[in-house]
Amino acid sequence: MTDQATTHEFQAETKKLLDIVINSLYTERDIFIRELISNSSDALEKMRHESLTQDNIFDDHVPLEVTIDLDEKKYTMTITDTGVGMTRAELETNLGTIAHSGSGNFVAELAEAARKDVSLIGQFGVGFYAAFMAGSKVTVQSRSWDGSEGNEWISDGSGSFTISECPGLHRGTRIVIDLKDDAHDYAQKWKVESIIKQYSTFVPFPIKLEGDTVNTVQAIWTRTKNEITDEEYNDFYKFVGNASDEPHYRLHFSVDAPLAINAVLFAPKENFESMGFGRVDPGVNLYCQRVLIDQHSENILPEWLRFLKGVVDSEDLPLNISRQALQDNALVMKLRKVITKRFLKFLAEEAKRDSDYYLDFWNTFGIYLKEGVTSDYEFQKELAQLVRFESSRSEDGKPTSLADYVERMGEGQEEIYYINGPNRAAIEAGPYVEMFNKKDIEIIYTMEPIDDFVLNHLGEFDGKKLVSADRADLDLSKSGDAEADEDKSKKLSSEASSELVTWLKKILDDKVADVIESKRLVDSPAMIVNPDGYMTSSMERIMAASRMEKGLAPEASKKNLEINLASPLIKQLADLVKSDESFATDVAAQIYDNAMIQAGLVVDPMVMVERNYKILNKAVGA
Repeated sequence: MTDQATTHEFQAETKKLLDIVINSLYTERDIFIRELISNSSDALEKMRHESLTQDNIFDDHVPLEVTIDLDEKKYTMTITDTGVGMTRAELETNLGTIAHSGSGNFVAELAEAARKDVSLIGQFGVGFYAAFMAGSKVTVQSRSWDGSEGNEWISDGSGSFTISECPGLHRGTRIVIDLKDDAHDYAQKWKVESIIKQYSTFVPFPIKLEGDTVNTVQAIWTRTKNEITDEEYNDFYKFVGNASDEPHYRLHFSVDAPLAINAVLFAPKENFESMGFGRVDPGVNLYCQRVLIDQHSENILPEWLRFLKGVVDSEDLPLNISRQALQDNALVMKLRKVITKRFLKFLAEEAKRDSDYYLDFWNTFGIYLKEGVTSDYEFQKELAQLVRFESSRSEDGKPTSLADYVERMGEGQEEIYYINGPNRAAIEAGPYVEMFNKKDIEIIYTMEPIDDFVLNHLGEFDGKKLVSADRADLDLSKSGDAEADEDKSKKLSSEASSELVTWLKKILDDKVADVIESKRLVDSPAMIVNPDGYMTSSMERIMAASRMEKGLAPEASKKNLEINLASPLIKQLADLVKSDESFATDVAAQIYDNAMIQAGLVVDPMVMVERNYKILNKAVGA
C-alpha cells in the first residue's frame, strides 16, 4: 500500500443514514450478509454483461463467483467477488454518498435489448452500510475491470473514511469486516451458511464459504417449463416446502403485465392442519431478482391459501430502504390479486381436465377454499366455481359442483336449494327433503358446519339464488294441480286445522315463534324452520358453540313449527286435544322435541326422556 491516503468526511445525510442503519433500520442483524451478497451479485452481473460487450477485460480469466472467508481467532469476515470492481472515484462516490446506485445509472444507459439480460438490484447502495451493524471497522479493497490501480476504503462508521492506493489486487471487490464484540458468532461457518441458505440460495453465481459452494439449488422459476423435468420440480418442491413427498399440483407461470412475475406454486398432498399440527404458516417465499425479501410471506397470497408452497419473484417490486418492507402497498395488492386469480384459474382448469383428481384435492384442502369464500369477497366468483358438495343426485361420497347443479335444473326452477345435516343418511331420512324428492328437485347436502356460511356468503351462483331448505318462507307447492287437490283431500278440515294450530300456539308459546301449516311436508308430521331466512340451523349451532367456547350461555331463538295437516299423527292429535288434553300436551311437546332433534338443535334430554316414558306408559296402559 502507498502513503497516498486521503481522509474524507461522510456527507451529512450519510452520517444520519449510518446511525439509522446501525441502530434501527433493520430488524434482523443477519440481513447485512444478504445485502453484501446481493451487492456482489450485482457487480458480477455487470461484469458478465461487460465481458459480452467489451474487449480487454482485466483478469478476464477469473471465474465469476462470491467467496466468503472467516477467521474465528481474529473475528473477521471477508466477502470477495470477481465483479466489475470500482475505481478510486467510484469508491468515494458509491461508499460516501447516501443511497447512490452505480447499477441504477448503469442500467439506464443500456440498450433495450441488452437490458433484458441484466439482473441488478443496486450496486453498493444503502445495503452496504448494513455491514456496520456487525462490524466495528469495514475495509473495502477494489479494483476496476478496466485495469486501473486498486484502492482501499476504510471506515469505522463514526463519520469519516480513508481511501488509499492498494496495488496488487485482482479484479473485483473484497470487503473485510472486523466484527463487534457482540457479533463474533458471524465468524462461525454454520451461522453464515444458515443465513446464506435462507436469503441467498438462488443467487445466480456460486457462493463459496470456506471453499464449499453453498447455493447448489437452481432457481428453476427463471427457466422455461419445457426444459424442467418432473424430477427437478419435485426436488425443488421438497427444498422450498421442506417436504419428503411429491406435490399434488404444481403451477409454474410467468407474466409481464401488469407486473413482471415468475412463480412456481405447489399444493401438497397432505393437510397438516387437519392432522392436528395447528395453524400452518404461509409457505410461499417472496424474492426480488432471486434474493429473498419476505420468507413465508403474509403479503403476496391471502391467508386462506396458506397451505401453498413455492416461490414468487417479481423484478418490478419496489422495496423500502431496508428491503424488509414493501414501499407500495397498492402494488403488493396487485401482485396478490394476479397470483391468486392465476392459481384459482389453474384449479378450475384442473377440475375440468381430471375431476376425480381435483376431488382428491378438494377433500384435502376444500376447507381452505371455503374459508376464502367466507372471508374474501374479492375472489368469491372464482371460488364459487371450485366448491363441491354432495347432492340428492350425486353419488354417495362424490361431491358435485354448483355449475353442474345449475345445468341439471328443471325448467322454471330459479333457486339452488341446500340443507344441512351430519351425514347423507340423516339428511335423506329427515323431513326437509320430502317435497324435493316428491317433485324431483335436486337439493345440495351441506354436511360440514361451515358449509351454510359458505353458501350464505355466496348468496347466488350464475344468477340463481342459494336458498336453505329450512327457511320458513320456502314454498314448493303448485296450487291448482291434481296433486295439490289430492293432498288437500287428505288434510284436516279447515275448522279442525284452525283449532289445532291455535291450541299448539298456546301450548308451545314459550318454545315457538309460530305454528303454521306446512306446504312441503309429505310424510313427517312436523319440522322446525327458521323465521330468519338467513340464519340456518347449522349456522345457529356454530354460533352457539362459539359462545360456549367464550364461556357464554347460548342464545336460544324461537323457531317456527310447521305441521303436516295430512299426517295421521297430527290428525290423531287434533282428536286427542278434545278427549285427553293433558296427554295431547305431552304428545305436542314430544313432536316439537323430535322436530328440534331432526333440525340438529339442542333439547333438554332429561325432560324429553321423562316425557317419553310418560307417553309409553300411557300407550301400554300402565
